Amino acid sequence: MASMTLSFCSSLAAHCRICPKQCSSPTLSFSNNTNLSFLSVSSPKLSFSSSSPTYRLLPKSSESGAAVLDSVADPPEPEAVEIVETSAEEVSKREEVFAVVMVGSRQYIVFPGRFIYTQRLKGADVNDKIILNKVLLVGTRTSTYIGKPVVTDAAVHAVVEEQGKDSKVIVFKYKKKKNYRRKIGHRQPNTRIRITGITGYQDYPAVTLDS
Repeated sequence: MASMTLSFCSSLAAHCRICPKQCSSPTLSFSNNTNLSFLSVSSPKLSFSSSSPTYRLLPKSSESGAAVLDSVADPPEPEAVEIVETSAEEVSKREEVFAVVMVGSRQYIVFPGRFIYTQRLKGADVNDKIILNKVLLVGTRTSTYIGKPVVTDAAVHAVVEEQGKDSKVIVFKYKKKKNYRRKIGHRQPNTRIRITGITGYQDYPAVTLDS
């Protein structure tokens, strides 16, 4: 192998001339009659296919993803709720008149269609109809009926809706230097009534207001 390498180098030196000074990079110059058959080396031919492999992109929602989406239950549809609309005329008609009535030892201002909480009304059950006769004042949009002390023949009609109790009130007793502590809770009984109408005040003398 070494003898073949030396013979190759000697034959290449005889046929070629290297000129490093004249060129920026060393080049090899060959004569016209130079036989370069010794440079031909049989190398295996390699063939490359220019066609590149193609890749098919899958959609984002695969079969597994679709299965997961199908497994999610649909949210329940909201139930239809019937909405009752009250016109402004009806509201104004209900609130055209008001009254100040005394129940027990307290005074309340009442409007037809509204409810109030009063002191416990003894002997009154739920859905019972009651009449409040101590009407101190009745007012409308144009007139006012002032009682002396009550408006004669005026009455407030109401319906008992509930018999309940107020929120608890804490009563705490304390005496210093006596080791005396007392904590008591109290809930005052009350009654909720809904006003249905105000009648009987039309014949009483009224004070007319300027419109």
